[in-house]
Amino acid sequence: MGDMTVSIPPRVLTVAGSDSGGGAGIQADLKTMLAMGVHGMSVITAVTAQNSLGVQGYWELPPEAVRAQLDSVLGDIGAQAVKTGMLASPALVETVAGVLASCSAPVIVDPVGVSKHGDTLLVPEAVETLRTRLLPVATVVTPNLWEVEQLTSVKVEDEDGLRRAADAVLELGPTWALIKGGHLPGPPVDLLTDGTSEYRFTADRLDNRHTHGTGCTLASAIASRLALGDDVPAAVGRAKEYVTGAIAHGFPLGEGIGPVDHAWQWRP
Repeated sequence: MGDMTVSIPPRVLTVAGSDSGGGAGIQADLKTMLAMGVHGMSVITAVTAQNSLGVQGYWELPPEAVRAQLDSVLGDIGAQAVKTGMLASPALVETVAGVLASCSAPVIVDPVGVSKHGDTLLVPEAVETLRTRLLPVATVVTPNLWEVEQLTSVKVEDEDGLRRAADAVLELGPTWALIKGGHLPGPPVDLLTDGTSEYRFTADRLDNRHTHGTGCTLASAIASRLALGDDVPAAVGRAKEYVTGAIAHGFPLGEGIGPVDHAWQWRP
């Protein structure tokens, strides 16, 4: 018999696509969870063939395969937080939203629309399903400005537009919206609000193009911190610190955009 006083880390589940290059998707999520000290678990929704140059192809899993993975993990092990990423099609969004609607753990939705290279990862018909089915069950949704526009038709041109974007996203039903302003001119600002409280997170703009996986990593870090007991603003603050370090240490791989470094805190 082992030592029964062993401490069990919080469990965090990612529901997302696999990235063969290891920089984003399920692979980024599990690396982030390990770095944050939680036990990562995964439901794979799609398999992508991708590398530093882009996404060369993707194959969705059948909804019943996604459903079975969800039931296996949640039925036996349970989760203290769930993060969703690439859901690809209306059927998969519907399947995942249906299961998560009855899950009491916080749900972080990263509304993945396109890859860093501009490859579409969500068919247009799935955007509506995401808006009406998944966002209402989200504790935090983490769109970038392009995804805000895809979800709400609100186009943000400057920092003043962030709150308008957040309010439009909140109308779709999530408890908190984290609007990522990294694509704005000037210093990057992210806005977090539940419609009442408002928090702004600034970071230096790092001169590093190796940023593959930032969105997946941020959402997974938020989920991990929530599982560890942080409230939403504290979880986002700590997740931002982790991601900023990971971007600062991003490294070149292949011919294109390299990944952030999930293990930056451990490197000598």
